Amino acid sequence: VQLQASGGGLVQAGGSLRLSCEASGDTFKWYVVAWFRQAPGKEREFVAGIRRNSGFTSYEDSVKGRFAISRDNAQNTVYLQMNSLKPEDTAVYYCAADRGVIASSTRDSRAYDFWGQGTLVTVSS
Repeated sequence: VQLQASGGGLVQAGGSLRLSCEASGDTFKWYVVAWFRQAPGKEREFVAGIRRNSGFTSYEDSVKGRFAISRDNAQNTVYLQMNSLKPEDTAVYYCAADRGVIASSTRDSRAYDFWGQGTLVTVSS
């Protein structure tokens, strides 16, 4: 599967952005999908994940209540709605997907074989 991430940009603190991860090349509904982010000088970290047909979601603690991940399997797209953005959310955001991610590995970047190219989110104070 090929992944194309988009939707990043520059936004003021408190603003919103919606990231999209569009897939091609395979039946997307069978894939677990997650968003990770990497800020300058920091390691890549898990942001949010969504399971296959159940749609079960999980979030990193700092984004709970502000971010929402969803999927539209008919459109082969996963979204990350980001509200109440903070300067510390500034990072390159990557979507990742894999068929074989077990629930306990959803937050582990090593569990994903397929990655999008990243989209930059910059939140100004």
